[in-house]
Amino acid sequence: MDHIEELARALARFPGIGPRQGKRFVYYLLSSSALERSRLAELILALEKSVLQCPECRRFHNGTTDALCNYCADARRDDALLMLVEKDQDLAAIERAGTYNGRYFVLGGVLTLTGKGAIREKELIKMTERRAKAGLTEIVLALSATSEGEHTADHIRSLLAPYRDHLKISILGRGLATGSELEYSDAETLRAALTNRKET
Repeated sequence: MDHIEELARALARFPGIGPRQGKRFVYYLLSSSALERSRLAELILALEKSVLQCPECRRFHNGTTDALCNYCADARRDDALLMLVEKDQDLAAIERAGTYNGRYFVLGGVLTLTGKGAIREKELIKMTERRAKAGLTEIVLALSATSEGEHTADHIRSLLAPYRDHLKISILGRGLATGSELEYSDAETLRAALTNRKET
């Protein structure tokens, strides 16, 4: 077995990493000290032991005993608002902006126009039903301003159609440029997009 090629192929499966970058990472690791490689291996193995997925919002968080993440466990957050984001990095970007104080749900991806991709549909519907009984009044679709984000938002609108009589569904307003991903937007842009959100 060619371990260099095997590891390069494994690394190339990471988002935004191609075969050449994967091989570059392998050669970097080979030129690093044994201690540095061991530390990296320990950190990867520790992910399984010390990182949990919150059963409420589905984001990953550090913890070994508390199932709920710090945002879901915070009783001061606004239960009337639920923001849907594609991935954990988007949630982190919204938190950095410091404008939103409601609840979250991480969809786990987007749907493409070709029918690929998946989101946590069943979990979303269950959460919507449960939170609607506990005072939820608005769902904010905080998805990237891309064709996949728009397609996913359309699908979510149809999923949540039975709740439209009781729930307002809004999208982020102006501030996000078309084609931009939420994860890479600066705090001021996200603040403007959230402040100017509109019902959809």
